[in-house]
Amino acid sequence: MKKVIIVHRWDGTPESDWYPWLKRELESKGFEVIVPEMPETSEPSIENWVDHLRIVVGSVDEETYFVGHSIGCQTIMRYLSSLSDVKIGGIVFVAGWFNLDNLEGEEVVAIAKPWIETPIDFAKVRNKTNKITVFLSDNEPYGFVDENASIFEDKLDAKVIIESEKGHFIEDDGITEVPEVLEELLRFSKT
Repeated sequence: MKKVIIVHRWDGTPESDWYPWLKRELESKGFEVIVPEMPETSEPSIENWVDHLRIVVGSVDEETYFVGHSIGCQTIMRYLSSLSDVKIGGIVFVAGWFNLDNLEGEEVVAIAKPWIETPIDFAKVRNKTNKITVFLSDNEPYGFVDENASIFEDKLDAKVIIESEKGHFIEDDGITEVPEVLEELLRFSKT
């Protein structure tokens, strides 16, 4: 059975933003969908999030797909780079980043710092699938859209789509559905 794992954002929950909508849409098309509640969501750490994802996901194969939102993208990349020789069906990243701007306060900067500074083994991520699509917004509040897009393209050979006026793709930006993400997952699962 085709399985999709959706990893929420920093300060997110499985019930926030567009995750419930995407889960319902995918389940109606026969997918098994897992949206884990990530630990310590207001103070995410690489070790806790990657370890939790590893436990939740179990085994993966070419019928396993991942959707990451914001820090969830980082979590998925770090998780996949820790796996040995497996192939997955594909990945869709939403509002993914490698560098951030406009962070509010020293505590937030301190939480983000390890995520920004700890290297990701891009070759290992790229070896897991040749189907990677990234959705970014031209008015991303945390900045560096062009720089982050270039890294996704250069390091992961990802298809990058820059949407208009989607902010950080959260409910506060008016985003409660992401049909483009659904379309990509359906396209991936048919090829």
